[in-house]
Amino acid sequence: MSSEKRKEILIDVIMDALSGLCIGIALYNFAADAKFPLTGFTGIAMIFYQYFRWNIGMLTLAMNIPLIFICYKVLGKKFLLKSLKTMAIGTVFMDFVAPYIPKVTIANPLLNAMIVGVFTGLGYALVYMRNSSTGGADFIMMLIKAKHPHMTLGRIFFIVDVVIIVIDTIAYAHSFEALCYGFVISYIGSIVVDKVMISADSGMMCMIVTNKAEAIADAIDKAVERGTTIFTAKGGYKGDERQVLMCACSDKQMYQVNRVAKKIDVDAFIVIMESKAVYGEGFKRFKG
Repeated sequence: MSSEKRKEILIDVIMDALSGLCIGIALYNFAADAKFPLTGFTGIAMIFYQYFRWNIGMLTLAMNIPLIFICYKVLGKKFLLKSLKTMAIGTVFMDFVAPYIPKVTIANPLLNAMIVGVFTGLGYALVYMRNSSTGGADFIMMLIKAKHPHMTLGRIFFIVDVVIIVIDTIAYAHSFEALCYGFVISYIGSIVVDKVMISADSGMMCMIVTNKAEAIADAIDKAVERGTTIFTAKGGYKGDERQVLMCACSDKQMYQVNRVAKKIDVDAFIVIMESKAVYGEGFKRFKG
């Protein structure tokens, strides 16, 4: 096994452990006592936890077994085996580590629900970033994603879980207020999933319209060691040609890029924008 492969496996294991810990903290330390209706197979497992105190992670893992056979052909052997690893490691940290972390009592139920949403969303995002799954409704989500690739995982996350939230409310929450908190948790979780996954590949983009593109490009290379692209553009008002310099960099590097550009050409027209994802040399390599 190559060192690169061992590194990938180690990162997968760490992410699986952190994911299980985050979800476990959300479930045992905040959601259970507040009796919030939850999403996915964990929401169904929470029903049995509330009545019989069965371990949420273990029961979720057991419920996933028949679903694995159903999804085998669609999702593929590699993805399912990786998901099984994620579920096994996550279950250990969810059921046997998270419950022993000291609980924090929060009187405000809305704040409590927000914390649950953030922790669960972060936990799921860590897994999705490694192209894995926690099983259950995740498998259903992946099936929908395969059929409708234009939909974000966060949006699917919210839609699929609405029904389970309602079931949880009827089973043990027994109040419209709890139902609303369940939707708050799901909504916040979906936002966190999308934000974490997008921000992992995000960066900044700078477009500089100038007559000193070569000098600015050299200065940027010396200041932040970032390459640039120079092309010619035509002004819409006067019709004169100007050089446009494009540079992709990190958030922290953008200040230096902007500073050196202004220092060389005070008349430069500079547009700075956020880019949701940047791939290529110097950034994350694209994996198809």
